[in-house]
Amino acid sequence: MASNFSGALQLTDLNDFITPSQECIKPVKIDRKPGKVGKIRIEDDGSYLSINDEGQETKLEKAKITLNDCLACSGCITSAESVLITQQSQEELYKVLKENLRLQETGQAEQQKLVVVSIAPQCRASLAAKYKLSVQETASKLTGFFKKLGVHYVFDTTFSRNFSLLESCREFVQRYRESETNKTALPMLSSACPGWICYAEKTHGSYILPYISTTKSPQQVMGSLVKDYMASSRGVPANLIYHVTVMPCFDKKLEASRSDFYNDIYSTRDVDCVITSVEVDKMLEQEGISLNDVEPAEIDNIFTQIHEGQLLNHAGGGSGGYLEHILKYTAHNLFGQDVTQIDYKVLRNQDFQEVTLEVPGQPVIKMALAYGFRNIQNIVQKIKRGKCPYHFVEIMACPSGCNNGGGQIRPEGEETPKELVDRVTATYNSIDNSLPDSLKTVVDVYNEWLGEVGSEKSRKLLHTQYHEVEKMTNALTIKW
Repeated sequence: MASNFSGALQLTDLNDFITPSQECIKPVKIDRKPGKVGKIRIEDDGSYLSINDEGQETKLEKAKITLNDCLACSGCITSAESVLITQQSQEELYKVLKENLRLQETGQAEQQKLVVVSIAPQCRASLAAKYKLSVQETASKLTGFFKKLGVHYVFDTTFSRNFSLLESCREFVQRYRESETNKTALPMLSSACPGWICYAEKTHGSYILPYISTTKSPQQVMGSLVKDYMASSRGVPANLIYHVTVMPCFDKKLEASRSDFYNDIYSTRDVDCVITSVEVDKMLEQEGISLNDVEPAEIDNIFTQIHEGQLLNHAGGGSGGYLEHILKYTAHNLFGQDVTQIDYKVLRNQDFQEVTLEVPGQPVIKMALAYGFRNIQNIVQKIKRGKCPYHFVEIMACPSGCNNGGGQIRPEGEETPKELVDRVTATYNSIDNSLPDSLKTVVDVYNEWLGEVGSEKSRKLLHTQYHEVEKMTNALTIKW
């Protein structure tokens, strides 16, 4: 993360919030004598040496930063949000399960919470890579683990991602058709990454927010499915359902805590608690068991991307495949073309790639992947200057996307972070893919729950809005 807190210290070549070798650090003020310039040398191993005017060298110690130290610098979190994070941990899940057990033992079972856990496919892949299991084995064992703890249902957020992908595709086509009269219709920027959304709201506000897709992320769509569709179909009040998601990213905790995803009628959130892959691993450790040794259980197929007993995924990469699905949907629905092969052109780096859709007699459509804040900044500045060449951009805060999320399992032994991400990605891609509307269960749930496409209910439950956050005005404000 680039630092520009004062003229006394400026670190460059720190261009992302999340990379395998960099951590957030607090700025340290160096008192400077008039006419004297303090120097810092960066060693090959990444350590910093301070050199005074007499040539003496002093190794600088890295200052660890906690949520209490956070400066709300636009890309992370505010001090108020740190309170919300303390309410989002595996300990909160344990408290609910313990209370359920107490209510059962005291004859008050009717007051128990119905506990639902929804697991992201990136987390399954991360845990599978650590324990050297297949995706299918990992899903069954995680189901067995949570149900042994007292969880009632275990779902797969790949199922809810079908709704996110479908709504994103439809939204893009609508924006494309309106783009001649609506100057902020395009480019459409993806909205599934809460780190990116948080950054956009805190840093760029009204300049960028109109371009961001209003479609909810898979996590929040699953929240709507559980707290609205499932609650009503089973006759259970939404506030008696405790919904936990397992996510590859700590920012998902902040997303779940947004006021937009709070049900005023039942005084409950769509997602009550978010835990990460790392925290699930800690739960296994706390229970004194390896995932390899967990007794598997049958995966609940109410909200699970499953066909004939086998889990399914979506094409287009570990971040959900938004670009790929939108490109294919656009080609088919606007130009009557069926695209089977997509060629990605790598630009500045592997995290910045573009795709071009060329149909004879039709305008060229360009889309891009932009992962990591260095590439995000490039896109944002192009939009502000009115020179963005893309119609759609799939944006993710983490370099390498969601498989490299900050909440994923860390490398062990001599394995490098890149080697681990490559293994997780290979594991993630090891199962078959399906189209968002190819499963009958998805179509049936959509029709039964939301009625027709574009209905008022679908707009309410599958879409959201964003809010500009007033910038800090003190001297500690970070400028990008």
